[in-house]
Parts: sequence; structure tokens; C-alpha cells
Amino acid sequence: MRVLIVSDTHRKNDNYFDVLKWEQPDLVIHCGDAEGSEYALEQAADCPVQIVLGNNDFFSCLPRELELQLGTYKVWVTHGHNYYVSMGNEHIKREARARGMDMVFYGHSHRPVVEESGGVIAVNPGSLSYPRQEGHRPSYVVMELNREGKAQFEIKYV
Repeated sequence: MRVLIVSDTHRKNDNYFDVLKWEQPDLVIHCGDAEGSEYALEQAADCPVQIVLGNNDFFSCLPRELELQLGTYKVWVTHGHNYYVSMGNEHIKREARARGMDMVFYGHSHRPVVEESGGVIAVNPGSLSYPRQEGHRPSYVVMELNREGKAQFEIKYV
């Protein structure tokens, strides 16, 4: 299974549309701040799309958080702004552990991260529209689940 993890598109969706063509995922997970373009993001994909509420998704009916089973992993998806992710990801990883999660996917900081510590894998795909990391290249993450359900991650850039 090929999972495309994106975040913080902020209604600037051209890179997202390109990445969908390149990656051809089986599932898309958007970690928030779609800013009203949820329908366009879903319609463009030839697979299921899961989107959570970001801090800029005003008047949206999106879920604040999701809990998913991906392969052998329990995955918590949240935007991250309520968990101080702009200061680092220790707080959100502690919360994920407390919830019995194996992974947490989040956005908000616009900086890509794939990091494992303390039994939790933290994944932030960065932003496809407004990257903030050094080099300022739009980013996303591809998660591949093998037949045994084990995950491999790759941070990719547009």
C-alpha cells in the first residue's frame, strides 16, 4: 500500500495535483489547512482521501483528529497546532504514546520530519505550498507498507 501524506496546502493546490499524478497513491492523508479546497483535493484523487481540520480551516466540518489502522500500526492524524509542534515534536509524541498510537501524522510547522523515538514514529510532511525549512522546497511524505504491513517513509520534494 502506498500512502501519500501531505499538509498545509492552503488552497494553493497545483503541487498537490502534480504529486498525485507522480505518486499514484492508494490513500491520501492530509494533515490540515486545506482552507476550503477539500472537495477539489478529494475529487482529484483516484483513491480515498482523509483530511483533518487545521487552524486555518474556518467554518469546516472536517474532523479535528483521526485514528486509523494502517498495516500493523495505529496512526493518529492531527494538524498539531494544539500540541506545540512549532516548538518541536516531543509533546505530540508523548500524547501519541499516551493514546496507544504507533505513529502520529501532523502538520502546522511547514517543516518535513520523519523521526522515531520512544516507540512512536512522528511524521510531518511539511508543506506543498509554503515550505519553511531550509531551502524552502515544497515537500510531502510517501509511506510504503509492505505485505507484512511494515512501513517505510520517504520525504520527497517538488
